[in-house]
Amino acid sequence: MQPNTNSTSAADLVSKNSSQNPHDSAVDNEEQPFLEHLIELRSRILRGVGVVGLLFIPLYFYANDIYTWISEPLTAQLPEGSTMIATQVASPFLTPLKVAFFAALFLGVPYLLHQIWAFISPGLYRHEKKFAMPLLFSSIALFYSGMAFVYFLVFPLVFAFFTQVAPEGVAIMTDINAYIDFVLKMFLAFGIAFEIPIATMLLAWSGLATAESMSNKRPYVIVGCFILGMLLTPPDVISQLLLALPTWLLFEVGVFLARFIEVREVREDSS
Repeated sequence: MQPNTNSTSAADLVSKNSSQNPHDSAVDNEEQPFLEHLIELRSRILRGVGVVGLLFIPLYFYANDIYTWISEPLTAQLPEGSTMIATQVASPFLTPLKVAFFAALFLGVPYLLHQIWAFISPGLYRHEKKFAMPLLFSSIALFYSGMAFVYFLVFPLVFAFFTQVAPEGVAIMTDINAYIDFVLKMFLAFGIAFEIPIATMLLAWSGLATAESMSNKRPYVIVGCFILGMLLTPPDVISQLLLALPTWLLFEVGVFLARFIEVREVREDSS
């Protein structure tokens, strides 16, 4: 097996960059004790929890309005006279709490990712930080794009399909708690699936994989996308395709960006 001469290993890049500027040398020389890392991690986690808690308080007073907005894709497809119901005694109380908490969590994603960045950034070299900031903003945008995609495109198609295939004489009355669980699962599934370009770029950037190796595994990736769509979506073809196909396309985008990263690293190494 011949070595790959077209890409530069992460260790070579680290060595080269650390010898070129004092910032990278300081990163190598200033190593904090493990206990200080734990204290810093606890501080970041507490800040994240605190921000989510602060967002939760005002959002709780608008939980019913948020739920009305979330449930609109389903209620727009319900037959005339049909409504959503609460089948459990505590559902009218617990469901708004769940809505407010996850709304606070989703709104707090930029701050939570910033805390992760603040924790790991002191240990990054200068050339790594140049990549990290665009990746941070891109991951936030892609996560929210996945949520918007499922809300504005997937939900109307899926709920229209479900209501049209209901047997004659069956009244469609969805439980509010079951609906929220379904919506949150779909939001997370599509939000995480839209992060695939970031994952492929990180694999190429870290040297764990190359664009060529990921491209060679394309058949397995396609099968994996459809398996993921089968596991994370309802048992209907529409929602499975609407998750599998964008996931596959985003993988191709990630491979294209990985090739760009490799070419740029080779040029920097040769210069």
